[in-house]
Amino acid sequence: MSLTDTAGASLAAARADLGGASARSLLLTVLGEFVYPRGTDVWTSTLLESLGALGVEEKSARQAIARASAEGLLESTRNGRRTRWSLTAAGAALLREGTARIYTFLADEHDWDGFWLLLSVAVPEAQRKLRHRLRTQLTWLGMGSPAPGLWVVPDAAKLDEIEGVLDGLGLRRTAFVWTGRWAEVGERQALIEAAWKLDEVGGKYREFVDVFVPEDGLAPADAFAAQVRLVQAWRRFPFLDPDLPARLLPDDWPGPDAARAFRDCHAVWHEPAQSAWEAWEAGAG
Repeated sequence: MSLTDTAGASLAAARADLGGASARSLLLTVLGEFVYPRGTDVWTSTLLESLGALGVEEKSARQAIARASAEGLLESTRNGRRTRWSLTAAGAALLREGTARIYTFLADEHDWDGFWLLLSVAVPEAQRKLRHRLRTQLTWLGMGSPAPGLWVVPDAAKLDEIEGVLDGLGLRRTAFVWTGRWAEVGERQALIEAAWKLDEVGGKYREFVDVFVPEDGLAPADAFAAQVRLVQAWRRFPFLDPDLPARLLPDDWPGPDAARAFRDCHAVWHEPAQSAWEAWEAGAG
């Protein structure tokens, strides 16, 4: 198969996959990749054209922009009858945290001192929103839940961050936290599989490697779509993979291969994708 055929097939899959992403999610990825690094504002028409290149209809794109503004992530400035958008302090902070996590995730192997952190916290079934917020924030910190109300992570240094989550959600008084070494009672691998379902995560990594190949020579707009899809796909892994120490992982763990594919593809597509963005912004201006 030629480069053109391969690129075409990949881009067709890219567009199909992007069709399942919400307009808001795509907007945040676009802001993180093309607005936040520049530290500048952007025309409405540039956002509409870039989201249109991702298959988002204008009405949905405008709704996503309005929603981001209502959430305090974007603020507008009138220029005659036209509007430019800039990130608020809250929007910049959100993208800064997300960008740092995306680009540092699996970037380096890390040592492990053998210590675990265990958290027991009870949230009534009726408080579903609170339970969801707790799960989301603890998962973001790499914690897994092998049993109801119990959370574990092989990283005792995350105590301060976990305390911050508990304080922020008002759960400190109902929580118990321990740190220590594994007591060699029970099957450690069974605990890991129950907490994080590594078989499923490994399958998603292998799928990522199969789909994302650093194809060179793409047109700027196609490279833009490919890069956004790449970041969309990669940014889910910090929620799925706790980035366990190597000695707790299977020998054939595909995480490093997926991280390499992410970096290679991003390096190839970055320049033409940025070129597409700059052309849209120049045309809008």
